[in-house]
Amino acid sequence: MKLSKRLLILLLCCSLVQFAAQADSYDPTGQSNEQSPAPAPQQSPQELQQLVAPIALYPDALIAQILAASTYPTEIVEADRWVQGHSDLKGEKLAKEVDKQPWDPSVKALAQFPSVLENMDKNLSWTSSLGDAYANDPQGVTDAVQTMRQQARNAGNLESTEQENVTDQDGAIDIAPANPDVVYVPAYDPWLVYGAPIVAYPGWYPVPGIFLGGVGIGFGIGFGVGYFGGFGWGWGHWGYDWHGRRAIYDHHAFVSHSRTFDRGGLNHDNFGRGSFSHGDAFHGGGGAGFRGSSAPHFQPGTRSSAFSGFDHGGNVRGFSSRGRSSFGGGFHGGFHGGGRH
Repeated sequence: MKLSKRLLILLLCCSLVQFAAQADSYDPTGQSNEQSPAPAPQQSPQELQQLVAPIALYPDALIAQILAASTYPTEIVEADRWVQGHSDLKGEKLAKEVDKQPWDPSVKALAQFPSVLENMDKNLSWTSSLGDAYANDPQGVTDAVQTMRQQARNAGNLESTEQENVTDQDGAIDIAPANPDVVYVPAYDPWLVYGAPIVAYPGWYPVPGIFLGGVGIGFGIGFGVGYFGGFGWGWGHWGYDWHGRRAIYDHHAFVSHSRTFDRGGLNHDNFGRGSFSHGDAFHGGGGAGFRGSSAPHFQPGTRSSAFSGFDHGGNVRGFSSRGRSSFGGGFHGGFHGGGRH
């Protein structure tokens, strides 16, 4: 009899616990209160093409570094500020100091290309969207890059030069440095170089050194990558698998450990979709999307002219252009005459 009473009490307690759990899961309107992550809307192919337009014509390994690093936007900001604050470091000294930093290998790799790193920092809203897209739809991003390369080729603006080799590999367009020790970052207007004009990404800020007015492609500074080759994050460790649709790091598909764009609700850094005002963030005003960051700026002592660059050890000076592009044609109006901001 006592056992039956105990069993009855136990069953009653279980029922109460279950009832409480159910009550906690529903609000008075009958709707569930359980927090199930809602999938973010997938970007259309056209939106992805607009997103990758500024980098689609870069060498394959550099694209791999950029896409991987874009999933770490906080570190991008830190790295760019650090590089600009240590412009006295050159060559092997720079590489050794970069190696000590706590950044992801992809972010460290971009220290070899300060103008690219600066572009990602100044256009942080775009970088954030790029990281979100690559983290959650690498296939779509990869296809978008190949689509834009094909359009640039059809427009007569993508072919092999003294600076880079453009080849077809099983239906994919590969871009690699002509000299493996010197990497040239192409300069072009991402909204004009692909033939039919593309609507510019909202708030896009053209960073000197990698933006060229007109409809063609030019090449400015060549970055010597030899000093960085001995480190695990250096140039030779990166590539892109166009058929596997993934950035490659150390012969394996790159895996980002950043939770910034985790759509399961682990967006610790608040860089998820919608965290930025795409209309004005980092473009002529102090966007509210990043912790206290100001509008695009140049550190004191850095040059912001059309020919500016960070002459970290090994850089090869020079410029060549082809087709209808030339620095003489002037830069996009966004440079405001090439003065300081």
